[in-house]
Amino acid sequence: MVHRKSLLKLTSVEIPDTKLSVRIPTVGEILEDEQHYYNLISSLTATPFQYMVQLDDMGIDFTKITDYELFMMLFIVYAKSDLSILFGDLNVSDARVYRDHNQRETIYSPGNDIEINEKIHSDLVTVIRKINLLEKVNYKPGNEIARKYLLEKERKRQTRNSKKAYKPYLEKLVIALVNTSEFPYDYDSCMNLSIYRFHQSFKQIQHKIAFDKTMIGVYAGTVDTSKLSNRDTLSWIPNK
Repeated sequence: MVHRKSLLKLTSVEIPDTKLSVRIPTVGEILEDEQHYYNLISSLTATPFQYMVQLDDMGIDFTKITDYELFMMLFIVYAKSDLSILFGDLNVSDARVYRDHNQRETIYSPGNDIEINEKIHSDLVTVIRKINLLEKVNYKPGNEIARKYLLEKERKRQTRNSKKAYKPYLEKLVIALVNTSEFPYDYDSCMNLSIYRFHQSFKQIQHKIAFDKTMIGVYAGTVDTSKLSNRDTLSWIPNK
């Protein structure tokens, strides 16, 4: 198991069976270059479905490549850039794709004696997603017509978005939460929160506001609790 300790208490998470550990950066650290951070984590946790256009441009069918194969392609590129916000002082710029003793392709950094095989990759992306409140996005079309339709639709979407400037996500969320009565931090103290703590506060506030609105409806007689599909809405403490 990767998550034996509460991430609320940690500043980094060790990946089992390797020398890798993932930093849990603060909100302030991420805001120094928000676009770089979110480009980095979204790429390293990406599935082929999310890279269907780029893979198609390389002549690769996104339905015929695994998550790990895509990760190997992307990690080798990002390894040459600054990964300190994710891995601290660890320098993996020498990482390359090798073949292990079973002739399976794997990522290896000889300078650090670090291997990222398929199992370690799975643990690594699970940690990054959990820290950053990311969901795994994956979908396999049922047939070739559906595949081409999805590809064409995504290509058009990316073409439209390429003309737009980057829209800050975290900065806007900080502003919104700091000006919400349920959030007990001001701008300065918020900068020192780990991104995991910040996201958990955000989730709790979302749930609490939804709970309060539901209870107002219940007491006013406009909400029938027997017809609520999600019983979690009847508690201000979320199950997840």
